Amino acid sequence: MEHYARLVRIGYLILPPSLGRNRRVLTAHWLVQRSLRGAHRLEQGALGPASVAPGVRDTPGASAAPEASKAPGVSSLSVDGGRAYACARLRVVRAALEAGLPLRRFARPRRAQLPPSLPQVWGLRLFPHSCGAEELALEQALAEVSGPCRAAQVLRGLEGLGDPEVCRILGAAGVAGPEAALREADALPVPYRLLSSPEFDACSLQVRPADPARRRRVARTLAAGCAALLVCGTLLLTPGDGLGGPQAASAPLYSRHPAAEQALEPEALLRVPAGFWRSSARTDFTVWPTRGDRAGDTRLLGRALATWARPGPAVDSSAAPGTPVGPPMGPPQLLFAGEVGGAAVVLFHDGLRVVRYAEPRNADPAGSVALDFARVDGADEVTASALVVQRRGGIRFLTAPWVRGAAVRDLLAPQAPARPLRRDAHGVTEASTGPGSSGGCRSWPALEVRDASGARLLTDLGELTPARLTSGPPSAPHDVSGPADRASWARTACLLPAVRAHGVRSVNSWAYAKQRLPEGEGAALWLCTRAETWRGTGSRVLAQFQAPPEVSGGVRAPAAVAARAEDSPDCGRRRPRVLAGVLWRSDGGRWYVLAAGSRQFASLSATGGVRGRADGRLLAVPARAGDRARLEGVLADGRRVRALR
Repeated sequence: MEHYARLVRIGYLILPPSLGRNRRVLTAHWLVQRSLRGAHRLEQGALGPASVAPGVRDTPGASAAPEASKAPGVSSLSVDGGRAYACARLRVVRAALEAGLPLRRFARPRRAQLPPSLPQVWGLRLFPHSCGAEELALEQALAEVSGPCRAAQVLRGLEGLGDPEVCRILGAAGVAGPEAALREADALPVPYRLLSSPEFDACSLQVRPADPARRRRVARTLAAGCAALLVCGTLLLTPGDGLGGPQAASAPLYSRHPAAEQALEPEALLRVPAGFWRSSARTDFTVWPTRGDRAGDTRLLGRALATWARPGPAVDSSAAPGTPVGPPMGPPQLLFAGEVGGAAVVLFHDGLRVVRYAEPRNADPAGSVALDFARVDGADEVTASALVVQRRGGIRFLTAPWVRGAAVRDLLAPQAPARPLRRDAHGVTEASTGPGSSGGCRSWPALEVRDASGARLLTDLGELTPARLTSGPPSAPHDVSGPADRASWARTACLLPAVRAHGVRSVNSWAYAKQRLPEGEGAALWLCTRAETWRGTGSRVLAQFQAPPEVSGGVRAPAAVAARAEDSPDCGRRRPRVLAGVLWRSDGGRWYVLAAGSRQFASLSATGGVRGRADGRLLAVPARAGDRARLEGVLADGRRVRALR
């Protein structure tokens, strides 16, 4: 402790000037205080001669500077005191050299390279007294050399040691090349008397205040950070989801809910045995048996469930309008898991939705993954007859267990017979051409399924569930079966793209009127086509005018759309009526406004650009090209009704 100031001066001179004078002062004091602990134990006899560190000499010349070079107040050292001083000096030199090493990105820093823990000075800046130009030049010269060179100059000039002793101390301090440090020191002439100058006395200091404005900014930043940590800590330590204590009514977050976790386990999937549908009171998707050659592949099922619960940005996901796309509410029912074409496909049913997961057959992570959702609540025996299982390379259907046969029928060829479709042991049909795949509307393949009660006609509209096609009045629609129904649908099928990808459950086409055309050009049919959706809303209504095939382009010529509406009750079960009209041109070149209503209408009238009135539900009024008429009808009960729009 008697030589504390001298050791602090040694540490201050060896530390790199780039640290700044305030940090050099504090670091020098910290290094010496750490070094004095070991030296104190040696001085008390805890260290014997055999345990002295390398480079510590047990001679007065090696432990103390000559009288001429001692700092004021430095007395001669005894043998034991010299050994303790030399040990402390070695520790100071080693720590100061370590503090000057540069920090590396991936290397663990040494303790001496970090700011000192003690002493700490708040609000003040400390630095030694400033002297003259010679001291400033020496400071700049020492800043340009290496740490071992500074240590050699200090040991030579301040401690008065010879080069062999300096080499031993530097080697003991961890310097790889002490001789190189001495050669570097020889190239730097240093007036050794300046090393004892007050410029380098880190125990006689001047004090200046720190930057007050910066201190206020730091204080505000620390206060804001503490407040943020306090809020975050309170939320993290609050039981449950942070919205209440143990008595809160809310359950844990969904991701931690036991039912949600169980829903993602392949072993918890609901599997319906084959043949269960024969004895069940229900005939819908809930009684479909689990099928597919990979129904036992838990890895595939696990990937499908995980993607359903947490779809990533690379997943190609789609959903029918009005279909929730969230995770399963509980363990879903497994409908199918197997290889179809070039993909592995999994179909789930959770009571509300059917979910399709598809990945490459070899589970290639570079391949695309598809996830499709379709709403199927309220399905019956007919609407649960089939699901689309694959579209790439031709459309394939997975048929219900009660389906006895499947075939493809072209709606645009009403006289052509249906082409049978082969099915495998799991109920998957062979690939067939989908609607619109040939470009334009040259054909419209529909799926015909047969069960115990008859044949049903379904069509793909771009979703998992094919839509059911029916004919007849809204109060009693029936499946498309007879030649007249198929002939009517032959001219309606090309209008189905208007309801594609709209969540359609069924499409009914109703011939509500037949009208003789003026000038003896045959009879035209008026049809109303209504598309019902699974969600209940968003229904679409099209009123069509079908002129005789011989004057309109043939039996495949699409009908003319006279009116359309969305979310309208017209042409439906709740309001089974419709009124529509068109501007028609005869073969003779004359124009007429033609209108027709369902059987509820007692009279029709046209106003605006064309005026006319007719009793009954048919109207034909001469007109000119470009005329626009406003149609209105009177029902049998006297109420006035406008045309569909």
